[in-house]
Amino acid sequence: MNNKPTFIPKMYCNIFGHDFEVTKNVTYYVKEYTCTHCKKQLTTNSNGSLIELTPKFKEINAILERIHNAKTERSKEKTVLSSIY
Repeated sequence: MNNKPTFIPKMYCNIFGHDFEVTKNVTYYVKEYTCTHCKKQLTTNSNGSLIELTPKFKEINAILERIHNAKTERSKEKTVLSSIY
């Protein structure tokens, strides 16, 4: 585990703002973001706004990702089958 104090990154973000990067693509429109300095996590909600990534939203995103992956997999299979016939 990293023993680096969290005070300095939080202070940096308070002064200069967060530096978010995409850490997970849940679907084409829903993503999860993490601040590179203080490790704060955000996700997009149903309106496309950024909100804090709570355990409930992590669970919702996991379900969305599973549904999205299944749907895209079925779509790929249909494309392959239609190109054969």
